[in-house]
Amino acid sequence: MKELRAVPLTPEDFAPFGEVIAWDGGTPVTINQGYAQRVNGLARVDAGDGHVNLSLFAGEPRPLSIAVMERHPLGTQAFYPLQDRPWLVVVCGDPRDTTSYRAFTASGRQGVNYARNVWHHPLLVLDPQSRFIVVDRGGPGSNLEEVIPPEPISIGV
Repeated sequence: MKELRAVPLTPEDFAPFGEVIAWDGGTPVTINQGYAQRVNGLARVDAGDGHVNLSLFAGEPRPLSIAVMERHPLGTQAFYPLQDRPWLVVVCGDPRDTTSYRAFTASGRQGVNYARNVWHHPLLVLDPQSRFIVVDRGGPGSNLEEVIPPEPISIGV
C-alpha cells in the first residue's frame, strides 16, 4: 500500500488547490463598540450561477486511507473547524495518478476553501464529533463528482 505523508498546512503549499482560512490570514477590524474583532476576506466563495450555502458538519474519524476523491465543478467548498482540533486535508491533481496526491495536517485554527474542480478527500477528522462550518454552492445542477483511486493509499500523520 502506498503511504501519503501529511505535512503542515501553509497558504503557500495549498495555493494550487484553493485558500487556507485562518485568523492570521487578514487584518482584524474592531467592531461592535470595541467588543469584537472581525477579519474580512479570508476566502472567495465561488457559487457560479447558484447561491451560497452555509451548513454545519459533525465529522467522525474514519480509516486513514483514501477510498474516494471528490470535486465540485460548479463552485468552491470551504471548511472551517469550530473546535481547536487538528484535522487532515488531502488533495490531488488527478485522482488516477497517485503521485499527484498531497496530504496536509491542518490545525484546529485553520480551514480551507477548495477551489472549483479541485479533487479532495471528503472531511477527514481525527476526533469524534468534530464540528465544522461549511460554505459551498447550492442550486441547480450536479456539483459533485467522485472517483475511486487506482490503488490503496494510506495517510501517515
